Amino acid sequence: MATLTENRAPDVREARRLVIKIGSALLVDRAKGLKQAWLSALALDVAEARVRGTQVVLVSSGSIALGRIVLGLPAGALTLEQSQAAAAVGQIRLARAYEEVLAPHGITTAQVLVTLEDTTDRRRYLNSRATMETLLGLGVVPIVNENDTVATDEIRFGDNDRLAAQIAVTAGADQLVLLSDVDGFYSANPKEDPTAVRFDLVERITPGIEAMAGDPISGLSKGGMKTKLMAARTAVAGGCAMAIMEGSGPRPLKALAEGASRTWFLPEGDPQAARKRWIAAMKPRGELRLDAGAATALRAGKSLLPAGVTKVTGTFGRGEPVAILSPEGAVLGKGLVRYTSAEAKAIAGHRSGEIEAILGYQGRAALVHRDDMVM
Repeated sequence: MATLTENRAPDVREARRLVIKIGSALLVDRAKGLKQAWLSALALDVAEARVRGTQVVLVSSGSIALGRIVLGLPAGALTLEQSQAAAAVGQIRLARAYEEVLAPHGITTAQVLVTLEDTTDRRRYLNSRATMETLLGLGVVPIVNENDTVATDEIRFGDNDRLAAQIAVTAGADQLVLLSDVDGFYSANPKEDPTAVRFDLVERITPGIEAMAGDPISGLSKGGMKTKLMAARTAVAGGCAMAIMEGSGPRPLKALAEGASRTWFLPEGDPQAARKRWIAAMKPRGELRLDAGAATALRAGKSLLPAGVTKVTGTFGRGEPVAILSPEGAVLGKGLVRYTSAEAKAIAGHRSGEIEAILGYQGRAALVHRDDMVM
């Protein structure tokens, strides 16, 4: 097959943090319901990845498909209200299905439901990121889905390819695998053009590559590739490699590791470096001036604690960018602050153990975490 780079393809067995997107068609048979055998086989893949030390996030469709079967809703398009009702019924069944297949492998699961607003609002974004980081640190496999019970057309991701890419970036994943009904990215729709060529590797998403996926103005797509390419653009910009592969067979991750047909999109740097570039490009909404001890600690890679802050200026909300200043007022870096300006002023100079007494609730220990900071 063709290649657009001479670089080595990523190896899913080397992933540090892996996001896997699973579509409804792979998981649910409209006539028979859940594809239990396929899901049990996928659980083996997840279990093997966990044994290798890979942290895994599953972005799964299927709640509406499962719910409409249980409710006996007719075939065809559903109204928004019917979709929300089906999702409400299907979500609990979907979560239970994953729990039942992963528990025998000693894996704890968690259900995480999101909407588009959770990634566009800085406060919600930081909450989502912190929750995901904590779950993964505890060895949990999060099962993520769009919250279709409350999502409307205005706030929907619209497809789980885009959702998976956004979750991969939020979680700081280094690999994303889209389990699809096609085995990669083609130069044209292979169902219509027998000369279409599948690419093994795509180093950079060029205008020519975008043209192969479909018309970005009309919204028409070739082989369903438009949304997958949009997902790829989001993922690689966040430092995450992305693969498209046909996922209906048993053990798709095992197949991917053993050379199954697929297309890898190579990342632009690593997730942490991409995040640092994003933070560095932001305009600060305020300033935090440090004492000498805190400045030294930050240069050594530590998080910024309230005790090291001598002065807070500006008006900012939680999750907004602030400049971090030395005792003399020189800019040391930027970061996303975990408190509002009023809260930061109240706890500045105080130890983390005093935060609850000052604010009336148990806050986060760091004012700016090192993962949210660029020096």
